[in-house]
Amino acid sequence: MDKLKPELFSTIKGYSLSQLAKDAIAGVIVAVIALPLSIALAIASGVGPEAGIYTAIVAGFLVSFLGGSRVQIAGPTAAFATIVAGIVMKDGIEGLMVATVLAGVLLIVMGLFRFGSLLKYIPDTITTGFTAGIAVTLFIGQIKDFTGIVYQHGEKPIETVEKVQALFANASTVNWTAVLIGLITLAILIVWPIYFKKIPGSFVAVVGTAALVKFLDLNVNTIGTSFANIRSGLPTLSISASAFSFATVRAQLANAVTIAVLAGIESLLSAVVADGMIGSKHRPNMELIAQGVANIASACFGGIPATGAIARTAANIKNGGRTPVAGMVHSITLLLVVVFLMPLAKLIPMPCIAAILFHVAYNMSGWRRFIKQLKSSPKSDILVLLVTFALTVIFDLVVAIEVGVLLAAVLFMHKMSEVTQVEGWKEVDPENDPDSISLRVVPKHTLVYEISGPMFFATAGKILQISPKEDTKVLVLRMRSVSTIDATAMRSLEVLYEDCRSRDVQLIMSHVNGQPMRVIKKAGFDKKLGAENFCAHIDGALARAQQLTQ
Repeated sequence: MDKLKPELFSTIKGYSLSQLAKDAIAGVIVAVIALPLSIALAIASGVGPEAGIYTAIVAGFLVSFLGGSRVQIAGPTAAFATIVAGIVMKDGIEGLMVATVLAGVLLIVMGLFRFGSLLKYIPDTITTGFTAGIAVTLFIGQIKDFTGIVYQHGEKPIETVEKVQALFANASTVNWTAVLIGLITLAILIVWPIYFKKIPGSFVAVVGTAALVKFLDLNVNTIGTSFANIRSGLPTLSISASAFSFATVRAQLANAVTIAVLAGIESLLSAVVADGMIGSKHRPNMELIAQGVANIASACFGGIPATGAIARTAANIKNGGRTPVAGMVHSITLLLVVVFLMPLAKLIPMPCIAAILFHVAYNMSGWRRFIKQLKSSPKSDILVLLVTFALTVIFDLVVAIEVGVLLAAVLFMHKMSEVTQVEGWKEVDPENDPDSISLRVVPKHTLVYEISGPMFFATAGKILQISPKEDTKVLVLRMRSVSTIDATAMRSLEVLYEDCRSRDVQLIMSHVNGQPMRVIKKAGFDKKLGAENFCAHIDGALARAQQLTQ
């Protein structure tokens, strides 16, 4: 059973100075990577740049301290950018705070009730679809800052379609100097890692383009011109109890569920990837609890939703981080940056931030996997993939996940209903089936039906298609291939039993498996039918039928 115990408390035993040195180096390097990303993702989320760093500090520290993974690095991620931006535009910072706190509570509940393993039941087509959709929306949302376009008519677009329309309407205002800065940033992001591995390209791009804009006095928007009031210093407690009115909580509940599910999926996916890199095994339920606590704290200190970041976690591992101490060092390093260097963030050009997010969107899009699934998946899975992708881009992630899960469930039930068969026994080659009718004598006035596949509400009607003949005295249901049964199918069995009793036909059930038998007993059907009419094997069922038809 998954322990509800932070990995820090396990890994700290036997902790050495040499590992502390490795964790410290890894933590500092990850902080350098996280700094420009946190600022960029906060801006993309429609909040101040400092909010991204506050998130990395508070949530990053708590996830490392309490989490179920040894090497997980948490903070703001691209997956949340469009969701958060939409909430902020519609409901303001207060609405975002309420949604994030509620999401944190949901994550804690999910961990306490050990839902860590249940998230794997969300189909890969849905996660692939909405991840690609988020990448597209993130890319489109940054075109304005990359090109320096100015909205001349007071537009404040929220949806992706509205943003595209506003971009076309104001295309004449493109600032080609801004485009040049953006292209330089992209060039650094692509070329720099080929030759230099230790220093992150995003950090070099931020410093380099800021210097260009400052010393050449270029006409390009910076963080300082776009955000007049950038806070520096320690994050302060900024929660307001009055914000949690019943109306606000009800309005933000759907957003909270989306944030919680997405945070759970992304954090556990990141932890699984990390497990493969270090040969370890994370504790999923403890990780969910840590993510919940971290999101509540992040919202209370002016941050945004956070989750495990795959790229930063991988960077931590590659640079020697092997315990949660590395993640804690990463947060402390960012805290020092906020206290002493935050005013310098005002010099960062907005096209540089947009280019970094272009790069993030490309890396997170998973376009190769998307195309592979389009080429190789069944038609039903392709439908789920495309619908989820389209709804994410056109509407939002809340609608996409709701419809995607519902559509996937309906299509799955349709597949299962096609698999489930209720057929009368036929003559078959005994060499192919040693349990076949050819090796047995079926008593006179006896019908034997084989049920194969799960019995649930979509297949329950097939049970009612069984109809005893006029001379039938015994009906045997062979259920060796039935793994599960639900309440609707159970009701159909009871209707079949009543029909048999009205015709004076005895119903016998053969080889009932564990889960179906538990449902049958819970419904009291075992007492109604009688224990003597439940047989462990078909031979016993046929012997019972022989006894009744003599």
